[in-house]
Amino acid sequence: MAAPALADDAPDPASEQYRPYLHFSPERNWMNDPNGMVYVDGTWHLFFQHNPAGTRWGNMSWGHATSTDLVHWEEQPLAIPQTFDANGTAIEDIFSGSVVYDEANTSGLGTAENPPLIAIYTSAYTGAHPTHAGTQAQSLAYSLDRGQTWTKYDGNPVYDRNSANFRDPKVFRYTNPATGESYWVMAAVEATSYQVILSRSDDLKAWTQLSTFGPANATGGIWECPDLFPLAVDGDPANTKWVLVVNLNPGAPNGGSGGQYFVGDFDGTTFTSESTVSADQLPEGTVFAGFDDGTYEGWTVSNEPGNWKGGPWGAAPAAGSLPGQNPVSGHVGAGLVNGFNDGDWPVGTLESPTFAIADDYVNLLVGGGNHPHVEGAQLGNEPPEGSRLLFDGFEFADGTTLADTGWTITGDFATDPARNPSTAGGDSYLGAKRLNTWEGGPKGDDNVGDLTSTAFTIEPGEGHLSFLLGGGKRTDGTLEAQLLVDGQVVRSATGPEAGALNWRSWDVSEFAGREATFRVHDAATGGWGHLTVDHVVLAASPAQVRSDETTVNLVVDGEVVRTATGSNSEGLDWRSWDVSEYVGREASVRIVDNNRSGWGHVLVDQVMFADAPATPRVETYDWLDWGRDYYATVSFNDAPDGRRVMLGWMNDWDYAQDIPTGSWRSAMALPREVALVTTPEGPRLTQQVVPEFAQLEQADRAWSARSRAIAEGATTLPVSGDRVRIDAVIDPGTADASGLTVLGDDDAATRIGYDATTGRLFVDRRDSGVTGFHPAFASLDDVAVPLADGRIAFTVYVDRSSVEVFTADGLTTITDQVFPNAGADRIGLFADGGSARLDSLTVTPLHGAMWKEAGVDGATSAPPAAELSSTSGPKSADKDGKYLVKVKVGKGQPTTVVRLIEDGTVIGRVYRTTGSDRMVEFPVVGAAPGAHRYTVELENSAGVRPGGEITVRVAG
Repeated sequence: MAAPALADDAPDPASEQYRPYLHFSPERNWMNDPNGMVYVDGTWHLFFQHNPAGTRWGNMSWGHATSTDLVHWEEQPLAIPQTFDANGTAIEDIFSGSVVYDEANTSGLGTAENPPLIAIYTSAYTGAHPTHAGTQAQSLAYSLDRGQTWTKYDGNPVYDRNSANFRDPKVFRYTNPATGESYWVMAAVEATSYQVILSRSDDLKAWTQLSTFGPANATGGIWECPDLFPLAVDGDPANTKWVLVVNLNPGAPNGGSGGQYFVGDFDGTTFTSESTVSADQLPEGTVFAGFDDGTYEGWTVSNEPGNWKGGPWGAAPAAGSLPGQNPVSGHVGAGLVNGFNDGDWPVGTLESPTFAIADDYVNLLVGGGNHPHVEGAQLGNEPPEGSRLLFDGFEFADGTTLADTGWTITGDFATDPARNPSTAGGDSYLGAKRLNTWEGGPKGDDNVGDLTSTAFTIEPGEGHLSFLLGGGKRTDGTLEAQLLVDGQVVRSATGPEAGALNWRSWDVSEFAGREATFRVHDAATGGWGHLTVDHVVLAASPAQVRSDETTVNLVVDGEVVRTATGSNSEGLDWRSWDVSEYVGREASVRIVDNNRSGWGHVLVDQVMFADAPATPRVETYDWLDWGRDYYATVSFNDAPDGRRVMLGWMNDWDYAQDIPTGSWRSAMALPREVALVTTPEGPRLTQQVVPEFAQLEQADRAWSARSRAIAEGATTLPVSGDRVRIDAVIDPGTADASGLTVLGDDDAATRIGYDATTGRLFVDRRDSGVTGFHPAFASLDDVAVPLADGRIAFTVYVDRSSVEVFTADGLTTITDQVFPNAGADRIGLFADGGSARLDSLTVTPLHGAMWKEAGVDGATSAPPAAELSSTSGPKSADKDGKYLVKVKVGKGQPTTVVRLIEDGTVIGRVYRTTGSDRMVEFPVVGAAPGAHRYTVELENSAGVRPGGEITVRVAG
């Protein structure tokens, strides 16, 4: 990939541990949604949400990259930057949108001879904007040089609904097949209302609403990034359907961010879905509690004492959404349990009367926050019994500062010692005062310095030091609570990146009888660059962690034996508990809201007893992908030959800002060609990686396995690689689960397999390497897939920090990021609970598309020098601009990739094998008059060597 020169201290992108070589990633900084994807004059343009100044979301602007083949991308200069006022204050973020080629110059922003590219994007106006503060509206920018430079339209915004959540316009040209009338159509969302707004324009500047679609199917979280396009069913142009894509965050089938789609018809005004699923029908069973008679039906209601509104449950079930809440969906009947009474703040419990378990399953509708039950935790906030409180819990007399009690204070915290202890910041502290490094100095999150306690002795029997900790998370040692013994840090802990404090405990038994000090070390700046600390205690046992759960639990003999939580969604869906082992026992259902922060509420409805589990509604909807990392997916405008190519952001908002990459964050998934095929349920999308990626396959180095048994346990294969395509067919046999492991080593691997007990294909990344950077990351993501002739066939693209799995002829896919241990590249087989059979397996190494293009070649040093020549020669002027540039590679070390470069851009590349001819030819056609200076790069797996240069002159 050609790119600007790196700063002297910047790492080489190719050397960064998790840098993908097959997928597009920005050279530096943050990236999210793909934007403005369009094909023009032989070039694929990818714009994307970009923070040009940091590796987390912010400063939203449009980045830009181009490709001639959808495989190799060249990053371009920043396209559309964030807008600032005359004082340098940000007043407009450039959110997602699309680009069209206005070939007829309907906008008047170009000319007939030079039609413009028009970007239609969301202006997300900040609170500092003088006229549109806090709103989102659609705006234009135009380019007269094929996307290299952009001018924001003076008449922005061009479409304003006075909404705070109207965004993500996808615009395309529509022509009525009956009348021939042609106009622009925009699909945008009202994100929190679960609606797609369809509008039309003749000039891209004046817009009129046509119709709305939604709410429908998945309505958890918010709707974002829509797309609407036609596809021929089974390739028959006489049978064309329209596909409406709606991305959703959260609420995807395996949690977090994802994309759903609808199939139907569009008549130029209205989209009519044929694939919407009704949510009203109950599964078979007996309703134990439907909450539909205006009461809690004998349940014991425990609202938080003193809450002014009687929260979180109120005196009676809710009828739906409560004040300040996004629309609640998926409940059935007149009422439901809704813990949002007075918002997320209040906590409490709600418990059913006891009942005898008589059926094998309990089915219930659950929504709200994703805060699971924590086994062995407390709902209160009590310190351990018999604990010794240090530093008076910071409950000093008013006017007494931390410094007055002997603490040593440095940096910004010494500016005004009266700031600590503080009575502000955080929650779930004890008493009225605590340490808070945000409040502790004049700079908020940018305060830096240390707060170090007086010495205290750890007495024998005081084996654990516990304290309440909240605030920011840093893994580089810049933001920690620390225990010092003899001046050395012997224990440390960082925050949860949350305002709520919770108990942390250190085993300090080895320091019994010794003096220690407690230090709050803050060298962190920026968002969440602070810690909050309270109630430091010594005791024989550790403090019991508080469970910040939003759950519904089955309680038998006082113990929680089954539990469910929401998915950070206001949409309720079915959860099922297999309770067959408890038939005949007494039980109760306990609903718990013990969370005061974001999504700190739970929704419950229709508790039922049944003989079979209920099918989650989310499983009956149509999804682009069943993994955790395929979001904001939209298609390219104007793709040639009637192709429909889609591209998604390979990340998830649950943990996107925490993934353990280096100088960049996020990559795009591989581009996929989509089609509609007939299925028993109706036309549905099938997806395949675009065929252009076949050029990366090192077919001469492919490894295949004969049909063989897969013994119970794990087997390492004699093939490895972190950039491979794997094609596998497996017969599950007697195994409960069987499949492949990739990106493995002695300690961890990603498992891709089939669970025969549930009939589901899965990607299991719970033990895939580095997973602890966020609690939502370690997941098993699965989907129901029927066997074909008793076997499961799938194709996997593996690329250093991701897997993309395709099965059922592309009807089903799973895309997941993984972060393997350094050097992990083993490939293996596994079978659990029995044996399986491998019918076929082929592992094909892949050349890189980005950053490091050489694949497997056995090189031990960089390629040897090459000889350059041309059919026109450097001295005589070519007459027609048509000639060959020839490169004769050297002998010895392999030359795997040869690149021809002009003006810093790769204009041709050839991948070589051991059997390739030494002479590589690059045909040049249509070269303009003048001198053309070409350089050559040679690459193998051991390095890159400049291959020389040649100048060809073309006569005027």
